[in-house]
Amino acid sequence: MARILPIRGLRYNPAVVEDLSLVVTPPYDVIDEEAQNRYYERHPHNIIRLEYNRIHPGDTAADNRYTRAAATFRQWRREGVLVREKQPALYLYEQEFSLRGRTLTRRGFFCALYLEPYSTGTVRPHEETMAGAKQDRLNLLRACRANFSPIFGLYAEKELTAVQTLVEAAAPEPAVDFRDEQGQTHRLWPVSDPRAINKVLFILEQYPVFLADGHHRYETALAYRDEISAPGLHNSVLIVLVSLYDPGLVILPTHRLVKSPRGLEAAALLAALETHFEVHPVETADFRAFMTDLEGRPRYTFGLYTGAGRLHFVTLKPELDLELLMPADRSSNWRRLEVSVLHHLILEKLLGIGGAERAHGDYLKYTREEEGALSRVDAGEYDFAFFLNPPGVEELVAVAEDGERMPQKSTYFYPKLSAGLVLNAFD
Repeated sequence: MARILPIRGLRYNPAVVEDLSLVVTPPYDVIDEEAQNRYYERHPHNIIRLEYNRIHPGDTAADNRYTRAAATFRQWRREGVLVREKQPALYLYEQEFSLRGRTLTRRGFFCALYLEPYSTGTVRPHEETMAGAKQDRLNLLRACRANFSPIFGLYAEKELTAVQTLVEAAAPEPAVDFRDEQGQTHRLWPVSDPRAINKVLFILEQYPVFLADGHHRYETALAYRDEISAPGLHNSVLIVLVSLYDPGLVILPTHRLVKSPRGLEAAALLAALETHFEVHPVETADFRAFMTDLEGRPRYTFGLYTGAGRLHFVTLKPELDLELLMPADRSSNWRRLEVSVLHHLILEKLLGIGGAERAHGDYLKYTREEEGALSRVDAGEYDFAFFLNPPGVEELVAVAEDGERMPQKSTYFYPKLSAGLVLNAFD
């Protein structure tokens, strides 16, 4: 089903950039202004200047963040900062990281994925996207004609033969091996052996690709392809593919900070919740213990913080029929998602945060921070914080196979892929 191909990727020249930790960044969509400035200062060749160039007060149509990125990209190629692989390759990629006292390794590989509309079923999204981010990425593609960071895709090969084929064909020592600012280790091996590449291409033809991260960039790539409407590498997009069964594949939750458009106060919300939920106040000053307890609570349990140290567990009453409570125009798999229950029964029905309010941006904030979320409620920035457990990979796949999408920011695949390891230029 999925059609992939090797690429002659662009990589940093080790003769110019000896320490890659100084020039890579996380994906653009998790970089705030403070981090952007930090990456600018870290190294004159940091990928931030291509992937997420600064906005200047005097920007014009002829001189803006996108034109500056394009000019820098041309300069770095001309000066040999970025050099192109001599042969087409698939790039074996290892990320070694620590989580809750365990060391894990996630393996995947860089390649190009042929672009196809979602309607074909070859590439399947799993969550909703926002238009603003897509326009930004489209402007960057138009100016630079390149992918500076990969999207993240999953495929359902249980045997892990594809990645093992690359492991066996790879050189003994990686071409790239460094530890980043978060203490994660990145290793990269270009694999140009035609037999290994063809074997991997054949395996991937048997599976669809589920988008884990990078929906905006995939949809932007489709739009750009349709604009150009001609043969070329712009008919594909840079991606890292990881098996759904890789032992290092981790999904973490994304929590919600909310402000009710209806001005609902804590006492009124707690009373309203009791229609469909059991509400249990938690007497503890140990927030970490609260979050650990959340992981072991019954399904459809959310953590709720209403300020001033007041924590609650909110659990859907087990006798209720979700098929009747949730929207009839959604699939059964979508209706059974914990995040769908939170969004429909609590955020929409009780707090008044529907589609228009989510698009507005002032009423709902997605956050990976946990104790930081408490501080923002206490400071009055938001009324409440809701804490979730992460969905399972099988839930993501089930919803995607139904042709539906989870609510925005339902998943957080950890760790993020780095921008700057392999670039894909369309020329």
